[in-house]
Amino acid sequence: MTLKLLNKILNFKLYFVSLYLLTINKNIMWDKNKTLVIACDHAAYELKEYFKTELGKEGYTFKDFGTYSNESVDYPDFMHALGESMDNGEYELGFVMCGSGNGATMTANKHKKIRAAMAWNTELASLARQHNDANILGLSARFIAKEYALEIAHAFLNADFEGGRHQARVDKI
Repeated sequence: MTLKLLNKILNFKLYFVSLYLLTINKNIMWDKNKTLVIACDHAAYELKEYFKTELGKEGYTFKDFGTYSNESVDYPDFMHALGESMDNGEYELGFVMCGSGNGATMTANKHKKIRAAMAWNTELASLARQHNDANILGLSARFIAKEYALEIAHAFLNADFEGGRHQARVDKI
């Protein structure tokens, strides 16, 4: 088997495990009255729109920093706009996405009030919030199925920072 096929099988299995876990715990910890931020590049445009539609059905609202089509763009332009809004205290939590997820996440982390974590499964997304107080989830549009990416987003939204021993570490970031 190729590495790519093994990765698809693993993502498929993780998708069903996360669906099961979500049926057990439907408590969404993030306040749906607060607006989430979202930004993407051209490769992640469809994923961003999917998130807005699906999470919108659950009552979430978004401030969309773009891009607004699948035409080629420079992702830093959109990530910096999102980052500036968070640095100004306008928003607290959200998503960045691009083809690999790396560029969007790295750019977001250039902003003082952002702790962006890239996740490719639900456990990493939960741990990013629980242990690192991540406030931005970075996602890959080219390597994660949109349905599973949504489950990763749910894991991120369902988790809350645990504080305690983790607080001292986060304070050092």
